[in-house]
Amino acid sequence: MKNSKFLVAIICGVFMIVSCKNTKSESIKSNDDERGAIISKTERDSLIANPPKGMVWIPSGTFLQGAVPQDKMAMKHEKPQHEVYVDGFFMNITEVTNAQFKKFVDETGYITIAERDINWEEMKKQLPEGTPKPHDSILQPGSLLFKKTKSSVPNLYDFSQWWQWAIGVNWKHPSGPESTLDGKDNHPVVHIAYQDALAYCEWAGHRLPTEAEWEYAARGKNKDVTYFWGDDRSKLSQMANSWEGEFPVYNTLEDGFERTAPAKSYPPNSFGLYDMAGNVWEFTSDWYNVNYYQELANTNGLTKNPKGADKAYNPNNPYLQEKIIKGGSFLCSDSYCASYRASAKMGTSMDSSAEHIGFRTVVTMEMLSRD
Repeated sequence: MKNSKFLVAIICGVFMIVSCKNTKSESIKSNDDERGAIISKTERDSLIANPPKGMVWIPSGTFLQGAVPQDKMAMKHEKPQHEVYVDGFFMNITEVTNAQFKKFVDETGYITIAERDINWEEMKKQLPEGTPKPHDSILQPGSLLFKKTKSSVPNLYDFSQWWQWAIGVNWKHPSGPESTLDGKDNHPVVHIAYQDALAYCEWAGHRLPTEAEWEYAARGKNKDVTYFWGDDRSKLSQMANSWEGEFPVYNTLEDGFERTAPAKSYPPNSFGLYDMAGNVWEFTSDWYNVNYYQELANTNGLTKNPKGADKAYNPNNPYLQEKIIKGGSFLCSDSYCASYRASAKMGTSMDSSAEHIGFRTVVTMEMLSRD
């Protein structure tokens, strides 16, 4: 379910085809060299018993990252499986909501990417050389808005059929320039670019999860299944906010919602996390690199606390520097992306936003102990 690259594709007329630990001692030392802090067992136990508000402790562990063998919808970039260990961390129980993001904006005066003037000189660096500049009337602050089609779509690679660049659309006006957040305080904040998510993290004293942390947390205690609840696709509408019906023409609303759903509308996974499948895509800190899993698998060993590829690589979008997003959204269907699967992922550029992208944050013991 590609998104922010649509800004380039739609308003510039350039269409790009894409494929959307425990120890025996009295102290615990992180495997992450950047953290490197030592925490007493007493402090550790106290933090776990009293997690930060709105967060839950995700215990350390090992799992096989990537698509499970029985997943018939897995894409090449989800393979092969490889063994990964992650240290424990705290994670937001829900996606960051409009009310939470508003508090951040009210305290800091932050202005999101979707509200800022578009810098053509920066944008053209991501485009083929010689791409003409669009008219100034088009290069206005805004974001990408989903629109249904009037009839069946034979080519589901042509994203421009259901996305439109909407001037005046942003996190405060999520469904049109005249729309508001009335009644949506508990919905996930959307129209958020990567830089916006980082700014929120800095304010909150948190960070974005790595891809490995995100998938480990999403799977919960069900490590070897397709969805966080198991392998039964028929439970989808009960477990996640997704697209039921013919995409992008008709949504049956079997799951109860047309667009975003309020936090905690569906059952949590076994770690107590909500909406780790569907609702909105969520940013991770990893670069999107189609070769990364194979490179990890070739190391023939356990990878501890991986932070992803050193650089982005997507042959279908060579001009963009993309970050991995996980979880799928209310637009995911079996016929389109089916990205409510735990191993599913996509890449998105960092400098634009869309109606179906949000985020959640994590914080480590070491980060809390420094506060």
